[in-house]
Amino acid sequence: MAKIINVQEAIELIPNAASIMFGGFMGCGSAHKIIDALSKSDKRDFTMISNDASMPGGPLGEDYYGVAKLVHNKQFKKIIASHVGLNPEVAAQVNEKEVELTLIPQGSLVEMIRAGGAGLGGVITPTGLGTIVEEGWHVHSQIEIDGKKYLVEKSLRADVAILSGYKVDKAGNIWYKGTSRNFNVAMATAADLVIVEADNLVEVGEIENENIVTPGVFVDYIVVGGAN
Repeated sequence: MAKIINVQEAIELIPNAASIMFGGFMGCGSAHKIIDALSKSDKRDFTMISNDASMPGGPLGEDYYGVAKLVHNKQFKKIIASHVGLNPEVAAQVNEKEVELTLIPQGSLVEMIRAGGAGLGGVITPTGLGTIVEEGWHVHSQIEIDGKKYLVEKSLRADVAILSGYKVDKAGNIWYKGTSRNFNVAMATAADLVIVEADNLVEVGEIENENIVTPGVFVDYIVVGGAN
């Protein structure tokens, strides 16, 4: 059963230089309380695996939204994402050689994470053929099946996954609201340590069985945030 901890205890579990998967899509479905606490810590040299790098300026007037706080503090040594164009600080840091950036097509990225969670070696996709994508470290090789060429992309795992769930019960079972599930679902399976921030912490049984998207067996720790 997942253990309920406070946000500072969660930060203590994350070592310097860890590879971290962050759920969310431009901050939607991100664990904002945990990210904010991590941004105020002295920990750094992380590898970020995320859909994006969020953006300066949030919907409530925040200076930096979601993982953009960590980008601003230069806490990443490497970023693996689908797009970073709405956060100009990433380009500036890449140009100054302060961070290493790998861009992977969004569908390929989530499938690489899913494969990592399933114990597979990689995925096969035609996406990126004939482009700079095929030059990346994440491409293992090219193969041909029935006369069609594909890239073999390596699977992805991380040391830590930081997720957000709208309803999380005390056993760690997660229900995501709307599109906030995004990358959270795949990432829950693909990290050695999984921490979920619960917008609403509820008793076991309060989430209908058919609405549980991430079973609690994948979750190590719960941090209460959001509405509670």
